[in-house]
Amino acid sequence: MTTRRGAAAATLGGPMTSRRDALRLFGASAAGLALAACSIPGQGGRGNVTQATINAYWKGKESKGHVNWANWPGYMQDDRATIKAFTKATGIQVTYKEVIQEASEWFGKIQAPLAANQSIGFDLMVVTTGIQATKCIELGYLAPLDHSRLQRFEKYAGAHFKNQSYDPGNAFTIPYESGVTGIAYNTKYVKEPITSIAQLFDPKYKGKVGMMGDSQELGNFGMFAIGVDPQKSTPKDWEAAAHKLREQREAGIVRKYYEQNYIDAVTKGDTWLTMAWSGDVYSLASDDVKFVVPKEGGTLWTDLMMIPKTASNPVDALTLMDWLYDPRQNATLTEFINYIPPVPSAQKYVQADANTATGDDKADLERLSTSPLVFPSEADLAKLRTYRVLTQQEETQYQKIFLPIAQGS
Repeated sequence: MTTRRGAAAATLGGPMTSRRDALRLFGASAAGLALAACSIPGQGGRGNVTQATINAYWKGKESKGHVNWANWPGYMQDDRATIKAFTKATGIQVTYKEVIQEASEWFGKIQAPLAANQSIGFDLMVVTTGIQATKCIELGYLAPLDHSRLQRFEKYAGAHFKNQSYDPGNAFTIPYESGVTGIAYNTKYVKEPITSIAQLFDPKYKGKVGMMGDSQELGNFGMFAIGVDPQKSTPKDWEAAAHKLREQREAGIVRKYYEQNYIDAVTKGDTWLTMAWSGDVYSLASDDVKFVVPKEGGTLWTDLMMIPKTASNPVDALTLMDWLYDPRQNATLTEFINYIPPVPSAQKYVQADANTATGDDKADLERLSTSPLVFPSEADLAKLRTYRVLTQQEETQYQKIFLPIAQGS
């Protein structure tokens, strides 16, 4: 058993910051990259995969006994315990590299070779929900998944981690780990239960509210505030949400639009309540700072496993993807990562490990196994939504509406 000590340091200062930077594709430079990518012809498209397409890709492909895996830092045990267990169980060797440091940079590296149908040197990669994952699908850069070889995924994946709008039917991707954007608040200063996004707009918290500077995160909460499901939103909804957010800013309610440093601010009391990521609050392990999924809704973001279409070892990559959905193996990995696993039944294995552990490990695992930040309730999961999937034209319009809010224009 490997538990993840030092998770807070990793989350607050390192890997998690980079992983969440994937959502900053709506920034100017990244938006330019996304728009440039749209000129590349592709063979993909959400919901356009037929069984004939799947059969054509996988026909004649066999296991070669090796996988080259590209991932973010902090997403695998230092001793690679999960990878070693996979190799022992299957005989498949894994070359694991933490080469994804920032999403737009990674997309820039793989875009040209994949467009030219050339290898990127990896059979499996992990990309966060958002524009880049969508581009990989739409531009035909990914292998269509053969779900007949994903039996563990079909059996053990939670319903909320299947068939999302960004990839209907999980045609190209399956989740690795997830997190939630909700509200964190410091009970030293906030003397009422925080249950609603409306409280982020309450004048009594003037100058003490933190909002996220990322336009995709900010836009989602603006839409929740006006009662709109972001996944089904229209440009008219975006304008109404932006108006609500500008009123909040102009009333002086927002102290700051944060990137990652909101955790330090809410801990010190510079802000009293703020938009927040569940993993940050879990790693903080503070009795004073609480996290809540507001009644109007929160955002579920996911780091997705996918196979580049030019992979040399796609069969072995698919075998690894499915193996990670074994609840026992998923639990061991979750005990290190401390984020939301896509396998709800992993919880009982974490609980079993807690029962047999001792000392600090026992306390850590007991906290993990009972945390709603790692194993959300069905009620909280039902309130979660993902990001709106945008066309090229919509991306430009969305950006023009929401980006200026955090910039003060």
